[in-house]
Amino acid sequence: MSVAAYCLVCCRKISTSGTGRHDRHWKDIRNIAKITGSLILGGYVFITYEMRSLRKAMTLDTHAVRQEKLKSYIYVHTLSEDRNDLQGITNKLRKELHKTAIRALEVSTKLFSKDLDRENYSKSNMEVYELPLWLLLKGTQSTDKRVRLEAVQNIAGIHYCRDYQYRTVAQACDKRTTIGLARSKDVDLRFFLTPPALPKVDDRGLWCFGGNGLPYAESLSSVPSEKLEVYSLQALLKHSRISTQVDSLVSNGGLQLLQRIYLLRKDSQKIQRSIMRVIGNLALHEHLHSSIVDSGWISLLAEAMKSPYVIQTSHAARALANLDRDTVTEKYPDGVYVLHPQHRTNQLIKADVLFVHGLLGAAFKTWRQQDRDQPLDESAAQEEDYTECWPKDWLAEDYPALRIISVEYDTHLSDWKAKCPADNNRKSMAYRSSELLNKLKMAGVGKRPIIWVSHSMGGLLVKKMLVNASRNKDLQDFVKNTRGIAFYSVPHHGSRLAEYSVNARLLLFPSIEVKELSKVFTNQLSVSLLR
Repeated sequence: MSVAAYCLVCCRKISTSGTGRHDRHWKDIRNIAKITGSLILGGYVFITYEMRSLRKAMTLDTHAVRQEKLKSYIYVHTLSEDRNDLQGITNKLRKELHKTAIRALEVSTKLFSKDLDRENYSKSNMEVYELPLWLLLKGTQSTDKRVRLEAVQNIAGIHYCRDYQYRTVAQACDKRTTIGLARSKDVDLRFFLTPPALPKVDDRGLWCFGGNGLPYAESLSSVPSEKLEVYSLQALLKHSRISTQVDSLVSNGGLQLLQRIYLLRKDSQKIQRSIMRVIGNLALHEHLHSSIVDSGWISLLAEAMKSPYVIQTSHAARALANLDRDTVTEKYPDGVYVLHPQHRTNQLIKADVLFVHGLLGAAFKTWRQQDRDQPLDESAAQEEDYTECWPKDWLAEDYPALRIISVEYDTHLSDWKAKCPADNNRKSMAYRSSELLNKLKMAGVGKRPIIWVSHSMGGLLVKKMLVNASRNKDLQDFVKNTRGIAFYSVPHHGSRLAEYSVNARLLLFPSIEVKELSKVFTNQLSVSLLR
């Protein structure tokens, strides 16, 4: 500013001075300009130098700081998305697996007589390990039964998939494959779709069985609704045994109705067993299989197969065996239960062992190890020193090549309770033996060697069945293939219970089962068997 003011003053002096002094003043101006330019240029250079020196002096080495910062991060070295850069052992292995899967797919298409769209599979974005899974699904559709069964077995052994993959497979499986998976051991339950939503109903009283009779009966008595439901299920169970009534039961929503009660009464094993008995009876009719599968019963039966209770698993196994027409040619009517094998198996069955209980016995209760003071829970059911049914647990383990069957029929000591008038004929030894022979024949008994194991009145029933079979040409295989009979506490010469009931018959009203334990009847039966 001072330099500029000085120049301005000099210019004014020049303008007011004479011409003689004009040249001298211009020399002064040039000198002043040179000095001023030198000062400005030198100052700029000096300031620039000082600024750079100051910046250099104030610059910090942050390498150590960056190293500490990197410790708080986790770096993943990803591969390049460019296919030209895909190198290394992992990618080579993936390529080889992909090629192997494609080759296996080509071989399968030759077996299935179908063309392979190689370009479509090579461009698919599915994971490498998904290809074998879809290949197995393709195998389940094969017309070759051996290939089909092997594919189902391999799918059941898969436990490495993700949830969405299990659900995708469940949606892709057909009826036959779904049933096969349910009968496979240790199958993952995620392979089964959840049952479809049930229709909404008005939840008032005993809505489950419809009509006004049961709610009215409930209002007149203090009987718990669960007990009334058991009585209703017993009635439905009898109707499910009649082939002319099963279609009406299904068409009127019986499958959904039973499923609702099954889910509602999870704490009642008795109700659930009765419901599974009805499903097993309906499964005897092949034209109803699609309705049973579509209603969502397969997932519930597969879950019941994993129950720690032998009664639950046996009822579920019977229903699934009646549904499985791919590996099972026999049918198991109500009262005939397979204790072993309950799953699909490659084991060749060499003989049948039949267990027949006695008076007041049952297919499972009679063959328990012992009574327990406390109710059986899941932990107790898995104890090695206890079994609910020793033929299923012990005999099957020692002799896996056996088919173990237990039969069941109702017995009573007295006729005091109200009953159907036709029950007297149905409870006689002659009727029971004929009925059981027909049921066992339907189950395929008689084609292999037979060993009978009987207890109490069951031994008399076995002898009566063999006598009847010897007189019927269609049933003589039972006699020819019988290799042995084990009798446990069988009253071959009559029982004192029958004598007591005769003396007090007006008071006890003995049942027909008790009357047939008399000495006269048992002796006649023994003589007939020896003939």
